Amino acid sequence: MRAPPLSLLPLLVAAAILSLSVATDKLDQTASIAGNQTLESAGGVFRLGFFVPPGSSDARAYLGIWYATIPEQTVVWVANRRNPVVRPPGVLTLSADGRLVILDGRNATVWSSDDAAGSGGVATRALAQLLDNGDLVVTHGGESQSGSTGRTSVAWESFDYPTDTLLPGMKLGVDGRSGISRNITSWRSAADPSPGAYTFKLVSGGLPEFFLFRGLSKTYASGPWNGAELTGVPNLKSRDFIFTVVSNPDETHYTYYVSDPSVLSRFVLNGTMGQVQRFTWHRGGGWSGFWHFPLDPCDSYARCGAFGYCDVGQSPLCSCLPGFQPRSPQRWSVGDGTGGCARTTNLSCGAGDGFWTVSRMKLPEATSATVHAGMTMDRCRQVCLGNCSCRAYAAADVSGGINRGCVIWAVDLIDMRQYSEVVQDVYIRLAQSEVDALTAAANRRSHVVLVIALVAAISGVLLLGAFAFGCLCFWRKKAAPAGRDNELPLRATKLKLRRDDQGFSDENKMSSEEDDLDLRLFGLAVILAATDNFAADSKIGQGGFGPVYLGRLEDGQEVAVKRLSRKSAQGVEEFKNEVKLIAKLQHRNLVRLLGCCIDGDERMLVYEFMHNNSLDTFIFGGQFMLHTMKKSASY
Repeated sequence: MRAPPLSLLPLLVAAAILSLSVATDKLDQTASIAGNQTLESAGGVFRLGFFVPPGSSDARAYLGIWYATIPEQTVVWVANRRNPVVRPPGVLTLSADGRLVILDGRNATVWSSDDAAGSGGVATRALAQLLDNGDLVVTHGGESQSGSTGRTSVAWESFDYPTDTLLPGMKLGVDGRSGISRNITSWRSAADPSPGAYTFKLVSGGLPEFFLFRGLSKTYASGPWNGAELTGVPNLKSRDFIFTVVSNPDETHYTYYVSDPSVLSRFVLNGTMGQVQRFTWHRGGGWSGFWHFPLDPCDSYARCGAFGYCDVGQSPLCSCLPGFQPRSPQRWSVGDGTGGCARTTNLSCGAGDGFWTVSRMKLPEATSATVHAGMTMDRCRQVCLGNCSCRAYAAADVSGGINRGCVIWAVDLIDMRQYSEVVQDVYIRLAQSEVDALTAAANRRSHVVLVIALVAAISGVLLLGAFAFGCLCFWRKKAAPAGRDNELPLRATKLKLRRDDQGFSDENKMSSEEDDLDLRLFGLAVILAATDNFAADSKIGQGGFGPVYLGRLEDGQEVAVKRLSRKSAQGVEEFKNEVKLIAKLQHRNLVRLLGCCIDGDERMLVYEFMHNNSLDTFIFGGQFMLHTMKKSASY
């Protein structure tokens, strides 16, 4: 083989040096890495080196950290995201004052870490090390060249300066002692790691809460931390995912861990989607999305304005808190709830005010709220009543199921949404007349729901008995000798039905030839008029067989209309038989069936509406009633 020309040897040697990988996790003040050289953590989890983003239109190089064992390069931290190396090769060194420095091909400084030793100072035995958790740490002190050991101090670490990714053990928040604010900011694009449009960060004040910003505008909020959870993400916890929020005078931050250290997990701010996402790596290959926020339309920041809340299970999405009404009904009706809600009755700013409890809500934004760490809930109520600006109050910490401290909102309540499960009690200040009206309405709903449940339960028992009786008859007929009549002497009942859609009279009753059943057959027009065309405001309950509406007949009588689900395969004759069966089951303490309505595929039962003295008073007692009322009234 011919030897290369002597003039090419320096270039070949330089190329060989640049292609080498530094087989260590440390970098001292006598070494450097350049070109394709890398540091690798002791356990082989992460690498540090220069990279060019895939899809980049030029050869701009960045110093970054990525996973060492994953085939597709996944960068989790970038040092010089604002100042790429445009004149290669890039070189990383550790300066005399203990700073990390990136130089370009002309020996110009492109980026440097903080001067931990002070301007012009000299750092003794400075060392940079890449750890298996992905943290690049610069320490001063430690072992000297003579072998003696000194005190080691952390002068700088990459975990204090996240880019778009939060790794397990990293902190998101503010350190009051060092003045460091740890945020994550999206890449501008997949080919450009420079800061993008989205930032996820802690906003200090009141209760800890984290916000997603697009520029200067808030687009999503985690909900305030109540000592147990971030109230806007109640389902964040999982078996392998452990997170906490630390809040004290020195620092406030969010951090998380995974129970299995071998599981690779990352928390990323996606600038294309405008989402905070969590991914885990599957050994079979590929990143799998675990969760993301915002999750649905109700996660949009302050979607329903002041004193409004969002419910993804209803249409339109926005509703007003109890005691409030839309500021702009026109905009509200077309799905625009950003104008929020206004009080139905003004506060008296005194003894004429009270509180209504909501419990299945994301807490309102609390960055401008006032926290009293040592205040009891009774005292908190009194303080709120004594402040004309107070809109609501709640416990500041509910960890362990115990209320501690107090948070008071003297600002409009915004960014609330409803959940199916209980989050925390929030006490909304209302005029006492509004509280009394809401309590009365809750009492009526609880009575109706209980009566309907009793009727449904009794009907189920009777139908089960009828089925068993039919099976017995079938068995007896099968077992009887041939030619013998074994049918039970059941009376046949013929129903005579007459309809009048304009109303009802004595002729519009469901009657029989052998049974005296005083039941009316209501026309559909009568039911529609009584329930205001099944208006949402008339709905007082929902059962397994369909909704229940409160109606008022032309003569002023209040009725409860049970509208059976259209999914039922029950025919007209079967429905008539069921009506007869229920009608015969009359009791002086049980709400009375007045009649029914059969029109096309509509099947409705019309009951007498009773505010009090229903069967629950005699069977279940007051304690069960109070439980039902509370469950019915909760939001």
